[in-house]
Amino acid sequence: MEMRCSGGVQMLQILGLVLVLGIPNCEAVLRHKFVIKETNYTRLCSTKSILTVNGQFPGPTLYAHKGDTVIVDVYNKANYNVTIHWHGVKQPRNPWHDGPEYITQCPIKPGGKFTQNVTFSLEEGTLWWHAHSDWTRATVHGAIIVYPKESTSYAFAKPHTEVPIILVYEHAGEWWKQDIVDIYDEFLQSGGDPNISDAYLINGQPGDLYPCSKQDTFKLVVEYGKSYLLRVINAALQDILFFAIAGHQVTVVGTDASYTKPLKVDYITISPGQTIDLLLEANQPKDHYYMAARVYSSATGVEFDNTTTTALIQYKGRYTPSSPPPLPYLPYYNDTAASVNFTGRLRSLASGEHPVPITVPQTVTHKFLFTVSVNTFPCVNDSCAGPNGSRLAASVNNISFVSPSISILQAYYYHIKGVFGTRFPSKPPLEFNYTADYLPLAVRTPRNGTEVKVLKYNATVEMVFQGTNVVAGTDHPMHLHGTSFYVVGWGFGNFDKKKDPKKYNLVDPPLQNTIAVPKNGWAAVRFQAFNPGTTIATLMLTRFFSSIEGIIIWLFGGENIFFRSLVHALSSRTTLVMGHGDGIHR
Repeated sequence: MEMRCSGGVQMLQILGLVLVLGIPNCEAVLRHKFVIKETNYTRLCSTKSILTVNGQFPGPTLYAHKGDTVIVDVYNKANYNVTIHWHGVKQPRNPWHDGPEYITQCPIKPGGKFTQNVTFSLEEGTLWWHAHSDWTRATVHGAIIVYPKESTSYAFAKPHTEVPIILVYEHAGEWWKQDIVDIYDEFLQSGGDPNISDAYLINGQPGDLYPCSKQDTFKLVVEYGKSYLLRVINAALQDILFFAIAGHQVTVVGTDASYTKPLKVDYITISPGQTIDLLLEANQPKDHYYMAARVYSSATGVEFDNTTTTALIQYKGRYTPSSPPPLPYLPYYNDTAASVNFTGRLRSLASGEHPVPITVPQTVTHKFLFTVSVNTFPCVNDSCAGPNGSRLAASVNNISFVSPSISILQAYYYHIKGVFGTRFPSKPPLEFNYTADYLPLAVRTPRNGTEVKVLKYNATVEMVFQGTNVVAGTDHPMHLHGTSFYVVGWGFGNFDKKKDPKKYNLVDPPLQNTIAVPKNGWAAVRFQAFNPGTTIATLMLTRFFSSIEGIIIWLFGGENIFFRSLVHALSSRTTLVMGHGDGIHR
């Protein structure tokens, strides 16, 4: 471990690059090596080769303190391109290292290496990292734990033990019959739904309700009277999940690396990409208790995996455990009221000792209304597996994002024309009753495009994500790269720009980087564009949206000298081994 200290200009050499960075305070610099490679794993009675980092599934956990910098040398020994994204890390003045392919960088080629700087600034709590190329994140992911600064403490009593709880799922056919890339390619070719999952996992294990899984079920041994911090991460590709522990309530104390007011609950609802910190008090009679997770699926007529993954809470001591252990109550799979009842009660802590890291914007300079929809494209002779022989797609304001062949951030800096446009609409091009049961066929087919919205530095933004009933109404998990946002309001039906803002919470809304727009409803978020670079609002639900994702691209332009000088240093002195487009090059 190195130390970077205050009082001057530091020289950091990465990949032969010397950057001049002013560092205001002492901070730790940690270094890790990620080797992406194929590894054999056995689950559900069968063995198959999966993509891993350092041979681990889930991958290694990164530990840091608030203010630290972590350097990760990523070696791609797989047979296809890959990138790594640091989900929820703001990366101030460091957009080149965020990780989404063809947005901030081109992918790392097989046999290539890319060194990434991961800078923790305002984050404190639980985040995660994952591959950001096609479906490689299914097995290439791991936890990030950001502790308070050395001289500070948690916003709650320090727990006895901390435990990452990573919720995942595995596709039928993918685990023991075919490679994940083959499944993904078949999904793209068919244009329909992917195969439903065959098992959900907790910390890489299905649990003893599945065949050949009892011996390896994840077990957490607890001691009566002590508290445990469960850092829950939903790493699933497409499913919102309910999670609970039999016989125990848990207390929510954080979400997406930001503290919340303590909220005692019987269950949580967690979206793909989201993290939630829970305090568990071991205060029940000594026994074995299941923790369990299963899907929340609101889309009508869509197949889903209705199995339940489990892990065990085992109290220390001498006793005869219940057989079988009790299962927790989990809401029914389509219980939308149960889902929003949890998410709607989250509030930022906003205490004197732990103030909110970013001020809630009371006024905004930009207001956007973005419809998020399931769409279809027609296929020749109705030959695809989507509705009526069509191909499933997704759109934001009726634009389906088309991935470019070079990094958008590179194109922005070098003024390369023809890579993207700047006419992303601020409101839907066609206004209609977005949540009606029957909608005109004309709104089903979006247009393709690589459009961006350019914002000036420090602009204050309100985005209203409006769900629609085009093709199929469903919840829409949305994730914003490079910044967090305040969820100031939500509701069902169509957003009313005159009435609904009067009900906004501008006092203590939760600060998050991932939310779920409710089925046939809306969610309003606010943030300040203080982090220059290229960032994206990504739809995390891959069931419909793998080939043509619903993505909004943001470019924070304007007058930030630090950004332009850092970009100049990177672009003029770095040679990267990257995929198509060659990354940033000379």
